[in-house]
Amino acid sequence: MHNWARYLVFFQYIGTNYRGAVKVPPNQLVRKGVQDHLEDAIRRLRPLNPVSLSISSRTDTGVHALSNSAHFDLQRNNDKPPFTEDILVEALNFHLKAEQIRITRAHRVPNDFHARFRARSRTYVYRIALGISHHSLLPLTDRDLCWNLRNQKLDVGAMREAAALLVGTQDFSSFRAVNSDIHFKSPVKTLNVASVQPGSSFVHAHFHREIPFWELTFTSRSFLYKQVRRMTGALVAVGRGQLSVPQLQDILEARDSLAYPQGLAAPAHGLFLTRVNYSEMDLQLSQQTSEEQFTSSGNSKD
Repeated sequence: MHNWARYLVFFQYIGTNYRGAVKVPPNQLVRKGVQDHLEDAIRRLRPLNPVSLSISSRTDTGVHALSNSAHFDLQRNNDKPPFTEDILVEALNFHLKAEQIRITRAHRVPNDFHARFRARSRTYVYRIALGISHHSLLPLTDRDLCWNLRNQKLDVGAMREAAALLVGTQDFSSFRAVNSDIHFKSPVKTLNVASVQPGSSFVHAHFHREIPFWELTFTSRSFLYKQVRRMTGALVAVGRGQLSVPQLQDILEARDSLAYPQGLAAPAHGLFLTRVNYSEMDLQLSQQTSEEQFTSSGNSKD
């Protein structure tokens, strides 16, 4: 069908007002998920097919994204050719304008492409602000977008030593929160990156005083439920002197979610999904499909 296409879209959102990335059950629609709003926007394009979005990364309530991704199918009516990528981005953003959600780019992809299972890696960044006595003193551009610690300093050397223990392929059961999937998903993950680096306020060049920021970055093909927030909380505890590096190693080696100290997980609002990575082959395929789409669109106008 020349009027049918599968798209991969990348999108960002401020997660404060949403019940996470995925769709919320109809009986719980006090606050919608990001997926609910995206599917509403796609329906406004009046496709012939039922709208169903498959999101690559299921962020929790309050977590933000600078680049999440999803795929969906869209069949236009009256034999109209598929939307070009640029037109699709503009059209969806027009219908999302009341929300803190934006489509950043789109790609035509093969009909067997899956946004979640084709992802090669995902990167999360956790933002921490130091030395602010109350969150109301943060710039507006950082409020609800970082974890504000009253501490003036963290032992970053110890945090980096602890982070190095997390890198590699190992059982992360101790860093997994209990949920309905706990018995169906392997706790063994390969963490490629766990780093602690200086960060900055979003308005550091224009604010009246400098606020120390740190960013904790984690990259893996996939993560367990709340794994990033629990790793972040443990590393911050090491930085504050509440945990030693050997104690963090003991928690990791326990391979038991009950070994993780209660109340230690970092809050959701400092966490950003910053990248979902796909292979070059997937991108090349989408470019080839786009060229075919352009030819089809051009022929339809003759």
